[in-house]
Formats: sequence, C-alpha cells, structure tokens
Amino acid sequence: MFDRAILHMDLDSFFVSVECLKNSSFLGKPLIIGGSSSRGVVASCSYEARRFGVHSAMPVKMALRLCPQAIVLRGDMDSYSKHSRLVTDIIADDAPAYEKSSIDEFYIDLSGMDQHFGCYKWSKELRQRIIQESGLPISFGLSVNKLVSKIGTGESKPNGTKEIAKGVEKDFLSPLSVKKIPGIGKETYKKLSFMGVRQIKTLSTIPMKLLQREFGKNGRRLWEKANAIDNSPIVPYSEQKSMSKERTFIEDTLNLRYIRNMLLKMVDELAYELRATEKLTSCVTVKIRYADFNTYTKQRRIPYSSNETVLVRHICELFDGLNERRQLIRLIGVKFSGLVSGSYQISLFDDTTKAIALMKEKDHIRNRYGTDKIMWASYMNEKSRSPS
Repeated sequence: MFDRAILHMDLDSFFVSVECLKNSSFLGKPLIIGGSSSRGVVASCSYEARRFGVHSAMPVKMALRLCPQAIVLRGDMDSYSKHSRLVTDIIADDAPAYEKSSIDEFYIDLSGMDQHFGCYKWSKELRQRIIQESGLPISFGLSVNKLVSKIGTGESKPNGTKEIAKGVEKDFLSPLSVKKIPGIGKETYKKLSFMGVRQIKTLSTIPMKLLQREFGKNGRRLWEKANAIDNSPIVPYSEQKSMSKERTFIEDTLNLRYIRNMLLKMVDELAYELRATEKLTSCVTVKIRYADFNTYTKQRRIPYSSNETVLVRHICELFDGLNERRQLIRLIGVKFSGLVSGSYQISLFDDTTKAIALMKEKDHIRNRYGTDKIMWASYMNEKSRSPS
C-alpha cells in the first residue's frame, strides 16, 4: 500500500490576479474587488491592499479609510469563471484524480507517484505549466492529507510551494495559530482564546473529551485537526449542470399572490442549495403549465449569483413576462442552470453588511436545525390558505 500524497493548489488572490492579467496597469497597486455602493463589502483584495489592513468581508467604506489610494472594481464573474475553467482543464489533462473544491482551489491525489516520478517534482512541473498557460500565480502544499496540504499552501503564499514530509506534520502545525485551521471561525477562536489556546500545539494536547464537552460534536474534529489527522478522500470533480424545483397544485389556480409566494419559496430553497454546495448560477428559468396542459418557459442570463434576493427579482420578472394568459395555472417551476463551482462572492452584487449577516444567519439556522425551520413570512402566511 502506497503512502498518501495529497496536493492542494490555490490560485493566489484569484479575482485580483485575473483583473491584473486583463489590465497590467493594476500590477503592484492596492486593488479591491467589491461592491460599488458605499455599503458594499470586499470580496478580494491585492497583497498591496492587505498591507494596510484591508481584508475580505470588510465594508468597502472602511477599506478605503485604511487605504484611500485603493482602486475599487466591481468584478467580472464571467471572466473569473472562464479563467477557472482554463486552469481546471490544465489540471484535468495531467492529474490522476482531482477535486475542485471551489472556483480557485483544487486537491490532487498523487498517492503512489513517488514510485515512478516524484510527487514534489510532478507538482512543481504542473504549477509551472499553469503559470505559463494561464498567466496566473498559484501556490501549493503537499503532504499526506488534505488538511495539512491546505495549511501548507497558506504558508507558502504568495506564489510559492511547500512540501511537508511524512512524519513531520505535527511539527509543522505546532507553532501556527489555531486560526490557520480550516473551519475555525471567529466565535470558535474567541472561545479557544478564552481557554488560553492560541497555538495548534496547545490545542493538540487538550484531551478530546474536554474539547467534546466544550464544543460538542466538533470537539473531536478539532482534536483531530490539531493532531494532523485527516482521512477525508479526494472527491472526483464533476460539474452539476442545473438544479430545479416544480410544484403541481392540488387545484388549478389563478391566485397570483399564492403562486408568487410559492416561487419565492422555491428560489429560497434552491439558493440555499447553491450556497451549501458552493455553486453559482448564471441562468434562471421559469416554467408555467396551464390547466389545458400547455407549457411555457422563459429564461434569462444573469451575473453569477447564489443570492436569493437577486434571484427572486429575476424569477418574478420572468414570471410576470411569461404569464400573459388569463387562465388557471396547474404547475410552476424554477430552474437554475449554467452552474459553476465557487463560493458566493459577497460583494460582487453590491450586498450590504446587513444583508450578508442575514443570509449567513439563515444558512446557519438551516444547517443546524433543517431547511424547513426558517422561511419568508409571506410564504408562512399563505401555507394555510386555499390556492383557489
């Protein structure tokens, strides 16, 4: 049996790098990709901007106070997706098995390759090919599992490489801040700090039962991560093409308020599914089937999104434009297609910090208690009403 060898690759400041590729005058300048409104937030920023304390999810207004000379761009998701596909194709040509975990991040299983070529040498050659053919900087970490490799990539940035040899994983992690562990957010870090735990070395020595008492089911995972234990497999990459929902009414209806609320519910559920699976849609479709079984659809290309507020607006406009017949409706449906991998980029759609907080809180409630535990009030008011 071969030792595991897992490569993690991450395109450096991906959105910023693409913008610099399109316009070389941005090179070396503080650049912010974010909402154009005064209440927008930072989706990505250049290393030059980071030196002033700018970081992602920060309000653009605050970022500009820290770095007044920064250039702010709204971003171009179509262009980012195109460059992501280019890098994906390069990796697919060479990699024995790979997982695309986001629009700019990849895992590759190189187990057994040391017998023939050398994992680190192969990884460096792939990285060089990506840089030459895409023009984008990319960093990587190589180790025995996904966790250590991902942290290794973070330590190699910008535009660097890091190999963590088998047997020294814990030594590599020990001096690092617990903030470096994927999945440790602000609240978990705050609680660990209160316990006097700021380094991974300290976390690794805490008994698992104590961590389970303090953090519940996540306690065991925290202990495993601090001790460099991660057996999660590479999930072979495949692009889901679309997702959809339909509703056939018990009774054919002309109640437009009821129908719109049903559309809202379907969009809300699909948008949550997009975010939960880290996908974005670029095409939305509405479907209507009338009582006489005649069926009509209408679709629209949109900027990549997984924000239900944006998607509801497009879906309602499509429905209003499609429903021209004064006839009872039997079925309605919503479809999102043109999907790409990628986490929702908060500021590309002029979100406000308040809107982001609301969306995150809704997703948190669904993740913890179930998808049916929170919904729009307008839909709840309609649940008990007749659709006729």
